[in-house]
Amino acid sequence: MSNNADPKFWDAAKKHLIRYGGTFEPAIIERAKGSFVYDADNRAILDFTSGQMSAVLGHGHPKIVETVQRQVETVAHLFSGMLTRPVVTLAERLAALAPGLDRVLLLSTGAESNEAAIRMAKLVTGKHEIVAFSKSWHGMTGVAASATYSAGRKGYGPAAVGSLAIPAPNAFRPRFKNADGSLDWQTELDDAFNLIDAQSTGNLAAFVAEPILSSGGMLELPKGYLAALKQKCVERGMLLILDEAQTGIGRTGTMFAFERDGVMPDILTLSKTIGAGLPLSAVMTTPEIEDAAHEKGYLFYTTHVSDPLPAAVGVTVLDVVAEENLVARAGHMGKRLFDGLAALKNQYSCVGDVRGRGLMLGMEIVKDGGAPDHDLGAAIASEAFKRGLSMNIVKLPGMGGVFRIAPPLTITEEELDLGIAIIGDSIAASLHGR
Repeated sequence: MSNNADPKFWDAAKKHLIRYGGTFEPAIIERAKGSFVYDADNRAILDFTSGQMSAVLGHGHPKIVETVQRQVETVAHLFSGMLTRPVVTLAERLAALAPGLDRVLLLSTGAESNEAAIRMAKLVTGKHEIVAFSKSWHGMTGVAASATYSAGRKGYGPAAVGSLAIPAPNAFRPRFKNADGSLDWQTELDDAFNLIDAQSTGNLAAFVAEPILSSGGMLELPKGYLAALKQKCVERGMLLILDEAQTGIGRTGTMFAFERDGVMPDILTLSKTIGAGLPLSAVMTTPEIEDAAHEKGYLFYTTHVSDPLPAAVGVTVLDVVAEENLVARAGHMGKRLFDGLAALKNQYSCVGDVRGRGLMLGMEIVKDGGAPDHDLGAAIASEAFKRGLSMNIVKLPGMGGVFRIAPPLTITEEELDLGIAIIGDSIAASLHGR
């Protein structure tokens, strides 16, 4: 019998764990190293999602391990009114990467950073309406959850007052089309803001957006869209908040995804990737916005704000990304991954679309005619896990089976090719079983 079937373990899990969404994989993970996690049978499973889209340096990177050991022995946590060198150093390093966004707040999670950003936007503008995309995911707490439209809205009572949404642009399933059938995103955006203006009470504070909507099905904002969105915000006195929880720190082939478009947000939130798997997030903004917030008494005083341990890890993450040239590597390896997935698309008609940027790609599974195929997507995911590959699939109404593929930036070419081969085998096996 497999050690993963340990009845005592699973009985205890069933008895004591609160289920928080989805189902657990049929394996007990004992350890992780590099691009792999290892189960109770010591079976290597290639991690094609970097944990929860976070472990950009893979698992157990020696410099992260050394930093954690050193910092825990020095100082890990303090009274939130005290400062340490790692906190100021990380703030300085982040500011240097995004000139203009010179003020930094260090927190723990992505939801928390979005809470802090939205709270700041409301205070500075004196308004309360927050707009987001219809397929967005910004967190599961408070106003972050109110700005999350891809899942989890029903059954929890009223969302925050002033929560508004516009359609997320989807080039694979365009709502508005140009003459050649391609997505007419400008008309879609204009139409969306006409509706926002009709619903607004004159209190538009901010738009919060992911450059690539991950949980929404790996939907990438088309070139030009971000600049047009920023202009819509400027015209209405709104702030633009970009949530780069998954796209930040090199994953898309630039340090931040917004760099491709040359559009600077008013507030930038980071999480996941900046901590390389440890709980660390950041809010970055301009001196002007931070000064205005401070003058109005901005308050976001939490237990783990400015903690030295995660800050030290964040500094090491930036060091490793620079030393190992991982931003450029994400672009190079991303092309290799895209080409491999595109080859599968040419081979199998059930692969409807491959999209994304750098090492953050989506592969959508469809039925004949292009309708979403949830069941086949789930079968492929199951077959892949049996063969030693962990992929995350989005199962949302209207989105179909969209695999989110985001391996560590440190993944080797051999590991990448192995993952692509397993995906191909899993598709073939799933189709054969029908």
